[in-house]
Amino acid sequence: MYDALVIGGGPAGLQAALTLGRMHRPTLLLDSGAYRNGPVDAMHNIVTNDGRDPAEFRSIVRGELAAYDDVEVRDLAATAVGRLGDGTFEATLADGSVVASRTVVLATGLRDVVPDVPGFAEQWGRTIHSCPFCHGHELSGRRVAIQDSPAAGHHVVMLTPIAGSVEVVAPVTGVETTAEGLRVTSGSDSVVVDGLFAHLAWEQAAPFAAQLGLEMRESGCIAVNLFGQTSVPGVYAAGDLAHVADLPMPMPSVLAAAYAGQLAGSSVLRDLVMPVG
Repeated sequence: MYDALVIGGGPAGLQAALTLGRMHRPTLLLDSGAYRNGPVDAMHNIVTNDGRDPAEFRSIVRGELAAYDDVEVRDLAATAVGRLGDGTFEATLADGSVVASRTVVLATGLRDVVPDVPGFAEQWGRTIHSCPFCHGHELSGRRVAIQDSPAAGHHVVMLTPIAGSVEVVAPVTGVETTAEGLRVTSGSDSVVVDGLFAHLAWEQAAPFAAQLGLEMRESGCIAVNLFGQTSVPGVYAAGDLAHVADLPMPMPSVLAAAYAGQLAGSSVLRDLVMPVG
């Protein structure tokens, strides 16, 4: 019986496990090896880590976790999580084993729904981006296209002082790399640019919110309070899969995810040592 089962090995899950490990709470961290920022080779706008490879970042934190005897890390996905009659939780893992825990921290993140457009998936996270904060500066003085969407106007305002040129294109029907740059096709029209910004739909990367019957927000993310508590006692959520009511959207940021993971870990400890009722 673990005190905490942390599902997800990105920044939110890693920080939650670190917080609990420092408090000597038996914690199991499950890492499926799938990450939302997996396609990118550098993360930005993160103090002390600007430009670092996300894989290197995860490796560094995994090394730090190794110093805490109460944290166990398994490179294994969970397939199902359920709440038992006594209020504890049971998770079935991909290898068929079952683990039990007093609490669960969900940190499995969101999955971007990449459109079925030729070349799009191959360029997603490389020359096609979603966040100007994360990838705008790298296109300083260069040619940028923005796919028309409800977010296009904001992206134009944000990227105009950065890029050499900004052009809004209609729904993209194809992308390909050429010697001149990225050719973006929209119907019968095409433009060659150095980067494309697109606003994609997202979905929960794992089925656990539905399995546990958690309250969801209209954004498609798990409803949490500022401490990462969900609608089910003993279940916490941290990272971009969760949405605090006072924010207009989930925050897809490594720093924000780590912050949420620390709050969720602290909240787990508080509820373990000072249970309500």
